[in-house]
Amino acid sequence: MRLDWYFVRRFVRAFLLVFGVFFGIVFLIDMVEQIRRFDSDAVGLVEASELALLNAPATMYRMLPLLTVLATIMLFLGLARTSEMVVTRASGRSAIRSLFAPVMTAFAFGVLGIAALNPIVAATSKQFELLSQSYRGNSSAMSVSDRGLWLRQAGLTGQIVIRADRSNLDGTQFFDVIFFGFDPAGKPTYRIAAAQALLQPGAWALSEAKWWNFEEGGNAEDGAKVYTELALPSDLTRDQIRDSFGSPSAIPIWELPGFIRQLDRAGFSALQHRVWLHMELANPVLLAAMVLIGAGFTMRHTRFGRTGLMVLLAILMGFTVYFLRNFAQVLGENGQIPVIVAAWAPPLAGIFMSLGLLFHMEDG
Repeated sequence: MRLDWYFVRRFVRAFLLVFGVFFGIVFLIDMVEQIRRFDSDAVGLVEASELALLNAPATMYRMLPLLTVLATIMLFLGLARTSEMVVTRASGRSAIRSLFAPVMTAFAFGVLGIAALNPIVAATSKQFELLSQSYRGNSSAMSVSDRGLWLRQAGLTGQIVIRADRSNLDGTQFFDVIFFGFDPAGKPTYRIAAAQALLQPGAWALSEAKWWNFEEGGNAEDGAKVYTELALPSDLTRDQIRDSFGSPSAIPIWELPGFIRQLDRAGFSALQHRVWLHMELANPVLLAAMVLIGAGFTMRHTRFGRTGLMVLLAILMGFTVYFLRNFAQVLGENGQIPVIVAAWAPPLAGIFMSLGLLFHMEDG
């Protein structure tokens, strides 16, 4: 047990060191990128640093599998240089048994990431998007609740708030919809209620619409007009509406199942969010697989030589599993493969491949 705790301490120390180095690199690169993205009059060094700090947690969270591989390589190279693995094997403990502590530590990191880091990343990602939109000055945003869906459309003449009971899958057709118009000062100017609204290039095509004008004063109901068909100018596109949901990573995992149910009730496709949910649940298994991959190539004595080649192969295999996971995620979001397969197949494949390599090296 004491030896297991020793391996845990060494692995945690290596992981924190790798994490800190990459966090500094990511922060500096992101800060330069924020300065490049925005006008220099709106975003200076302080604002760019704030944006980079808000965006860095999401980047580091996505990089956890690769950081785990590097930490594992660092751990076992250090143990090999000091011949500690030789002593461990001589004491009667097999290499597979020695991996138990690092693997369980990585699995615990994954569980901790889901429980604590995921909500932090969701909060910082949401704040990053809000701050970025405030610097751009022109944006649209959508929210989905039990009372339907709400969409805010920004324009030169003011804001338009859209409320609908439900929508089609891609968000281009709303049913039982209401449009609220506001001038640049925030004063309401009109209200339109329609049976349905279809997004077309440059306008919303409304059916069975009723228009109340608040700018004329007096009783708005007396001056209300009814239209069989009505075109309301809009510069929104289907991609903008879809992107206005934000990334699933901006939603804490504890709130994600409820958000998926709300999307289903509103008529939107929640496939992307379901894939992300299962990807998050599979993250501890993926981190454990990365430890096995790194150990499979570096759990050897340095006298065997070719250490550089083994490190390179470990990194390449880790990147391969990582990109296979991302590729499976894309296939799952497009409905090409089942959600369970997209989320769980890559980490399980990484575990089985690395175990096969370890058994071959130990008993082959």
